[in-house]
Amino acid sequence: MFGMTVFESVLERLRAEAREAEEEIAEEHGPGPVRGLSSGFAGLGATGAFMSGSQAAAAYLDLYEAPAPPEPESPPEEPASVPEHLLRITPEAVAEDLALAGRESIDDLAARRRSFARENHPDRAPAELRANATLRMKIANMLIDETIRRIHVERSLGL
Repeated sequence: MFGMTVFESVLERLRAEAREAEEEIAEEHGPGPVRGLSSGFAGLGATGAFMSGSQAAAAYLDLYEAPAPPEPESPPEEPASVPEHLLRITPEAVAEDLALAGRESIDDLAARRRSFARENHPDRAPAELRANATLRMKIANMLIDETIRRIHVERSLGL
């Protein structure tokens, strides 16, 4: 123990105690598990003698689990109804859905953008229609941004 750090001396003492405990168990119960394996060796019985094939098979019966019975098949799920508005992907159809007349205020356009996003955002769309929802959002944002740009131009020109 001399010349060791405190940590090393504690580790050495713990290893010695573990060896002593293993020796006591081996004296009381016979040989323990084979080193390197996480459980005992199936070929050796409690006495340390080799077991017969049926004895070895019986040693593992407590680990056996009967296979679970197959679950009854459920009827196929009805496909979710496709939101019809997500199939309308032309700029004209999106403009119609936005109900843009060209006389809206900027605040009204911002409100329409939020409302349109609630109904059409790709994160809320079914997986197979996310591309359509993305395209609808792009078109709607483009139309609203263009309308807002036109309002700013008209205001700057005094129209």
